[in-house]
Amino acid sequence: MSKTSRTLVTMPATAKKNEIIEIRIIVQHDMETGFRHSEQGVRIERDIIREFLCTYNGIEIFRADLHPAIAANPMITFTTIAMESGTLEFNWKGDNEYASSTTSKITVT
Repeated sequence: MSKTSRTLVTMPATAKKNEIIEIRIIVQHDMETGFRHSEQGVRIERDIIREFLCTYNGIEIFRADLHPAIAANPMITFTTIAMESGTLEFNWKGDNEYASSTTSKITVT
């Protein structure tokens, strides 16, 4: 099973109410397409991130289904409206029961 070695979230720590904010997030993941073979000729099992979900104070604001050939370390950029102070949670799911999450806080004035 792959392990996330790094996640990076870029977003403002503060925003004005109703301001549009940009969120950029990247997850480093040991992706495997399922098409390569080992030195012994055995096919290496596919291991990719399949789904990304972002919630803002528990409410889903963005979801993406990921497929082979998107990127080895997918970077996702999206916008949302800063409505209230709180927490954004970022979740990834993938093959072989892979799951990872991280959070970021925002203060809205």
